[in-house]
Amino acid sequence: MTGLGNDSVSVTNLLTSQAQILLFTTGRGNPLGTAIPTVKIASNNVLFVKKPYWIDFNAGVVLEHGSVDTAARELWRLVLDVASGRQHTCSEENDDREIMIFKDGVIL
Repeated sequence: MTGLGNDSVSVTNLLTSQAQILLFTTGRGNPLGTAIPTVKIASNNVLFVKKPYWIDFNAGVVLEHGSVDTAARELWRLVLDVASGRQHTCSEENDDREIMIFKDGVIL
């Protein structure tokens, strides 16, 4: 796939390619919500604590506790729960379902 690297535009490209769920990593807390379930993954504990209504999973625990296996199992369970409809993502709960085909100017 080719397209712009901007978060919203590239995610729109993915969903038009028939993606069913998105795992979106962030270090700054982008509040992105798309037309498909978007699991937002915080790369650090500070972000996870500061943005509890935006972030679905805290990968910062790997830096704190060093257990990639435990975090991976928890993330996999979350993905399965979201994919099956047993759990909603923060963006679904907040009704954030955006698409963007073109980026025109600065987007904050």
